[in-house]
Amino acid sequence: MTEFELFLQTFLQVLILLFMLVGLFGLVVPVFPGLIIIWLSSLVYALIEAGLGRMAWIDWTLFGLITLLMLGGSVVDNIIIAYRMRDKQIPWRSIGLSYLAAILGSIFLTPLVGLLAAPLALVGAEYLRFRDWRQAFDSAKTYMIAWGWSFLALFGIGVLMIILWMLWAWL
Repeated sequence: MTEFELFLQTFLQVLILLFMLVGLFGLVVPVFPGLIIIWLSSLVYALIEAGLGRMAWIDWTLFGLITLLMLGGSVVDNIIIAYRMRDKQIPWRSIGLSYLAAILGSIFLTPLVGLLAAPLALVGAEYLRFRDWRQAFDSAKTYMIAWGWSFLALFGIGVLMIILWMLWAWL
């Protein structure tokens, strides 16, 4: 491998890692598709490496594991949040309204608005249901705790995806 080829390979790996880190730290925003960005980064790397004829069976196996983690991680946050909220008897209508508020706030305004819109929408929906601010805020507290647990799960999955890619790229 020439010095220029080594430079290009290193540049590509650093660029892919930077995109992966954007995906990882973007997980703080609930509707940000961080795991998908990490996976897409590894897909780009796989396509380039395959095009150059440098993908062995172990590389494809690691890419397959990264893909499985992305697929599982893409639903685990919703499962954790919905499970915790349903455990506290929060109805699907209120859960759906909070999800919708987060998505619309993030798309049409900013991700920060989406982050704030979900618990605020939940407080509003639960206040209309109970006519009691304390119970409404307890529901929002449940949501925020569940979101924290789901963030930790997603962050762990994202870190594992990046570690697998690093093993693939650098070993």
